[in-house]
Formats: sequence, structure tokens, C-alpha cells
Amino acid sequence: MDERNITFMFYGLAVAWGLLAVYAVLLGLRDRDLTKQLDTLKRMVEEKK
Repeated sequence: MDERNITFMFYGLAVAWGLLAVYAVLLGLRDRDLTKQLDTLKRMVEEKK
């Protein structure tokens, strides 16, 4: 393999892993937000009872 191809492969994999990390962080933030909303909804239902 040409050294140039290895460099392109390295950068491609680095970008792919970076995108995957960003996606995982966004999923974590969304999960935290949904958990807060669910807790608020549970409190509202308990107050109605």
C-alpha cells in the first residue's frame, strides 16, 4: 500500500470515530433531557392524585 493511502485511511477513520463520539454524546444529552421530562411528568401525575 502506498503511504499516501495509509494517511487517507487514518484521517477517514479519525473522522468516523469523531462522528461516532459526537453522536454518542448527543444521545446521552437527549437521554438526560427525556429523563428530566419523565420525572416532571411523574411529579405532575402524583400531584393530581
